[in-house]
Amino acid sequence: MSQVSSAPDARFSDFALADPIRRAVEEIGYEQPSPIQAQCIPPLLTGRDVIGVAQTGTGKTAAFALPLLSRIDLSLRVPQLLVLAPTRELAIQVAEAMQTYARHLPGFHILPIYGGQSMGLQLKQLQRGVHVVVGTPGRIQDHLRRKTLQLDALRAVVLDEADEMLRMGFIDAVEDILQHTPSGRQVALFSATMPDAIRRIARTYLQDPVEIRIKSATTTVSAIHQRYWQVSGVHKLDALTRILEVEESNAWIIFVRTKTATVELAERLEARGYACAALNGDLNQSLREQTIERLKSGALDIVVATDVAARGLDVERISHVINYDIPNDTEAYVHRIGRTGRAGRKGDAILFVSPRERHLLRAIERATGQVITPMQLPSLEAVADRRMAQFKEQITEALDAEDLSPFETLIADYQREHDVGLGEIAAALAFLVQKERPLVPKPSEPPAPMASDRPAGRFRSEEGRRREPAAARRPARSDGTEGPAMQRYRLEVGEVHGAQVKNIVGAIANEAGVESRNIRKVSIHEDYSTVELPADMPPAVLQHLKKVWVCGRPLQISASDGGAGAPPRRKTERAYEERKPFDAPRKTLSAGPRAETKPRKKAAGSNAAPAKRKARRD
Repeated sequence: MSQVSSAPDARFSDFALADPIRRAVEEIGYEQPSPIQAQCIPPLLTGRDVIGVAQTGTGKTAAFALPLLSRIDLSLRVPQLLVLAPTRELAIQVAEAMQTYARHLPGFHILPIYGGQSMGLQLKQLQRGVHVVVGTPGRIQDHLRRKTLQLDALRAVVLDEADEMLRMGFIDAVEDILQHTPSGRQVALFSATMPDAIRRIARTYLQDPVEIRIKSATTTVSAIHQRYWQVSGVHKLDALTRILEVEESNAWIIFVRTKTATVELAERLEARGYACAALNGDLNQSLREQTIERLKSGALDIVVATDVAARGLDVERISHVINYDIPNDTEAYVHRIGRTGRAGRKGDAILFVSPRERHLLRAIERATGQVITPMQLPSLEAVADRRMAQFKEQITEALDAEDLSPFETLIADYQREHDVGLGEIAAALAFLVQKERPLVPKPSEPPAPMASDRPAGRFRSEEGRRREPAAARRPARSDGTEGPAMQRYRLEVGEVHGAQVKNIVGAIANEAGVESRNIRKVSIHEDYSTVELPADMPPAVLQHLKKVWVCGRPLQISASDGGAGAPPRRKTERAYEERKPFDAPRKTLSAGPRAETKPRKKAAGSNAAPAKRKARRD
């Protein structure tokens, strides 16, 4: 068993990935691999078995997905790669990530298999043929017993979070599944720890594996005050600008995941009046040095950067680091916040965390051994107070340092000519000075999500919704009822795929940030569904929803006329409009709202215990 102890300074372009996979990586905007990726990808590309010992949040999915997808034979529509995951949530997450990486593989099919999903749907998709299966051990075993999943052509097996599968009691199931795989298949085992049972499986089922250990950072600079804001209600850009205005600061570095995002965010901040520039791997050395020099001299106050571009950056003025996009790698987080609090100086680090990213926050806390405290987003009132204080400081500086006698004469003449008070004249002048940046900011419509962003929050900020007139919040609908104007949409997932109302509502609420009361008339048909959503949905949100997966299929949402030619509703269809609207905002978007249907009464003589045991096993 060979070991690798340190990650080489490599880039994704250095790896012999298949061209379609390399293209997807470039489009996503990945620049430099994390340590686990840098060390796992080369041996996996050559067919070696691998043991990866690393914490959650180090980028393991890309570490095995990119090389193993590069070795898929698309002409063979049989399972060639099997990924075992401890939970259905992780199985779905891995399947979605692999689908993204394989976006340019023609005819590629991946199937997540887990308990609680329709067995009939899984059988149909397996019969049609898939290249990759991602599943939980219990449901994979079910298919093996039924002989509905054939692993004869399997080329590779991935055991993801093996120690978690051990903790959940799946270790016997994992061994049983491995015994059904061909002897020459490749195995990649990933685990945060290596207890004896996992070590025994590695000795039994892996052939001369490369062992890769990633040491997570255990300490961070004690001088850095670390906080996080949970993304909710207010768009990330609006939240960012509030923080920029209220925090006592000098210079900032804002981290995002991709090169494209650095340019987009920098342009938006510049449009809001900030001295800002992008710093990414596309800049040549001369432009990079110019940008850093401008930051040092005070010509710039904000730099929006990727991890790679900010490597080695040491600027004394930087007082704040903002993780606008939470890093997938805990080491990257430590390196990011290390751009402030250097040489004994104080520093602040703020992390934006969406509800679906809380597991990454916990992984960072475990790896660093420090608790990151939650913070409240500054209110509009706090922003107004800050602006007024700054304006008063400007007045004081002008009174102390400038010769104002010509202006005093001008004001006296104006007062005499127009018979108005000095207070009114001063107020008018203050308005003229601040009209581009009002002392009392008004809530504004959030911008469309950036190309690199998953849509976050509602379409309007909570403050904006409260201050809007009632008529603006509830435009009249065509049917005369109260609420926003609605548009019917068609979704390419239906009863045959196992779709339920709660799946569709949860996906739209989580992924698009639409309030549940504005998701109406969800109708499930045989092979498609329809739903009514607000007519003013931003195009970027609709484009994102096209790629959201429900029951193993992308929604592919499209506008539907919903006219008289629409097919009649089936008895199995259920309308979501009858749900009572929530009066209070949801605390989290991590789980979709539940369809409020009455539970069926238990049939006489039925026994639910075997089904419950089966569900627990899955």
